[in-house]
Amino acid sequence: QVQLVESGGGSVQAGGSLRVSCAASGGTFSRFVMGWFRQAPGKEREFAAGISWSGDKSYYADSVKGRFTISRDNAKNTVYLQMNSLKPEDTAVYYCAGGPIATQSMNMYQYWGQGTQVTVSS
Repeated sequence: QVQLVESGGGSVQAGGSLRVSCAASGGTFSRFVMGWFRQAPGKEREFAAGISWSGDKSYYADSVKGRFTISRDNAKNTVYLQMNSLKPEDTAVYYCAGGPIATQSMNMYQYWGQGTQVTVSS
């Protein structure tokens, strides 16, 4: 059973940067497409970024494109989300997820972490 554990969340002022990480265990990490989703208070969980199993392709929601960068290190079984130029509307719990298909659809991801809080103040 694959387990995902996020880390690196915290509080930052608008315009600042944070990097969140997601460490995987219990499975073949390099076989999974990985994604980052986020859920703000009172809102539905939404897709933020995804990356192919090899790391050669990445894709982003329009709301984060140009500011966020997803990457992975298969040797370390870890996926990262570098977040720059953060805005108060980026405040959310950030979840990493793993699945077989590159998609923005939450339903296609089989494995989920517990989430890490990111708070951006104005």
